[in-house]
Amino acid sequence: MLLVSSINARTGLLATKVNNLLNKDITCINLGQIDYQQAWDYQEKLFAETIRIKIENRQLPPTAEKPTPNYLLFCEHPHVYTLGKSGSESNLLINEQVLKQKGATFYKINRGGDITYHGPGQLVGYPILDLDSFFTDIHRYLRYLEEAIILTLVEYGIVAGRIEGLTGVWLDHEVQKQPRKICAMGVKCSRWVTMHGFALNVNTDLTYFNNIVPCGITDKAVTSLKQELGYEVALPEVEQKVKKHLAQLFGAAFHIQADEKRY
Repeated sequence: MLLVSSINARTGLLATKVNNLLNKDITCINLGQIDYQQAWDYQEKLFAETIRIKIENRQLPPTAEKPTPNYLLFCEHPHVYTLGKSGSESNLLINEQVLKQKGATFYKINRGGDITYHGPGQLVGYPILDLDSFFTDIHRYLRYLEEAIILTLVEYGIVAGRIEGLTGVWLDHEVQKQPRKICAMGVKCSRWVTMHGFALNVNTDLTYFNNIVPCGITDKAVTSLKQELGYEVALPEVEQKVKKHLAQLFGAAFHIQADEKRY
């Protein structure tokens, strides 16, 4: 297999392009505003199907192997708090009664990370990718997700970056101010297949973050595109920019699947 490698000048990350023997096509599906459990179940379905194909391929000669699919789901959720498997319930600062009063739900889920909030006005992305078709490095995968968001924010005149030791995308990450998280991330990876993903605050009601210790971090704040720019931004516009940068970083081709009803 021919390997062509290059260094991305912005990230310093090794970007490896492989020939077309591997499937780098990604089916992009916008689920609209969808209940969290429903979206989680759909992720699990696609995740399990992809792993099943990988396992079956091991029993087949190379010429008979099936390509494993890749997906990128975009959606919004109604008000919901999710707690990753390494998080603490003490970071949810309200009880079940107050949750109901606020019209919110709470889930313990199987991604990495601590607690976060999802709600209307937030662009949520769930890549279900077979990293064997791209690169088998979960840290590089997370850095690429972050980079796609950073490059998207640049298009709005916003300078963002990373904080060493923390996952996600931050503003004022290099100055003597309180850093503000604009995009949270948490993933699961098994057999090099990913699920869960990122949540970019676009027009998000940030007051809902007051009910948690976001990501279990007490000394940092949250922000949104709307708060930084002073006006609302259309989610489909942001989605297109994120998708463009993900395609460039992963060397992928996106295919839009409309009117998805299988979930």
